[in-house]
Amino acid sequence: MEPASVGRTRMACVVARTFFLVVAAVLLALPAARAEAPLAGAEGTSAPQVAIPGYWDPRRRSERVDLTRVPQIRFLTEDDFPPFNFAGPDGRPVGFNVDIARAICEELAVPCTIQVRRFDLLTESLDRNAGDAIIASLAISPDIRRRYEVSDRYLETPARFLIRRDTRLTEATPEALAGRSIATVQGTAHEAYVAQFFRLSARRSYPDIEAARRALLERDVDVLFADGAASGFWLGGEASAGCCRFLGGAFTESRYFGEGLAIVMRRGNEPLRRAINHALQRLWEKGIYAELYLKAFPAGIY
Repeated sequence: MEPASVGRTRMACVVARTFFLVVAAVLLALPAARAEAPLAGAEGTSAPQVAIPGYWDPRRRSERVDLTRVPQIRFLTEDDFPPFNFAGPDGRPVGFNVDIARAICEELAVPCTIQVRRFDLLTESLDRNAGDAIIASLAISPDIRRRYEVSDRYLETPARFLIRRDTRLTEATPEALAGRSIATVQGTAHEAYVAQFFRLSARRSYPDIEAARRALLERDVDVLFADGAASGFWLGGEASAGCCRFLGGAFTESRYFGEGLAIVMRRGNEPLRRAINHALQRLWEKGIYAELYLKAFPAGIY
């Protein structure tokens, strides 16, 4: 999310899109309230652990679902924002959001369609009943909550520090990074956060994420502070050349980085909201959510 834009409430920024589109084909061939389970890598090995987020309380009983009132689900998405939703080799929509939508349909055993719209037309299409639910990395804002039904959150939008692998630094605190140079993208929430909380560091702003990553690759800066999802995708791809790793934990303060991602439905569609929440929790309990998460983010984002 470089940055969280005022005019376009998308969870990650448009400037990362060029990188995403280049590597999309490759994808195909701190909070106490969040449960995280390391699935990749074992203690005592060199392989890094990947924390799987869990936003569902295992003690919570799923809401009662009346599927007679949910005969089908018409999902709305877009197809130019990998790894979340993009066009596959055959032109059909694929990606993390699309996989989640299809898994929901399988869990509920209801027929579904996935329709592609331009991002700026998604809510309009939902308003005129051209679809039942939006799953397209739509940032959840107070305005969205006022106008629509919103599902449980299924992904946060954390920020992360990145550092070169050959740098012996283990913490990403203001004290640990005092005197170090931090790259951010100009005009982003990440730039604002660093300016507010890392005042003893040397702040370096770049016009776009590609320039900021290049500065890290070329050792012009010590660390990079950027969107965790975009960064995890970059770390797992060829463009990073295995140069770098995450430093410290995830930063999830909603004032800066938003509430995360959820599925949006028309106001009053309570049966669908309950059904989707039920399915999301079941996907997490069965381990299907973890599989889809690692497929999209093999290096993790937490």
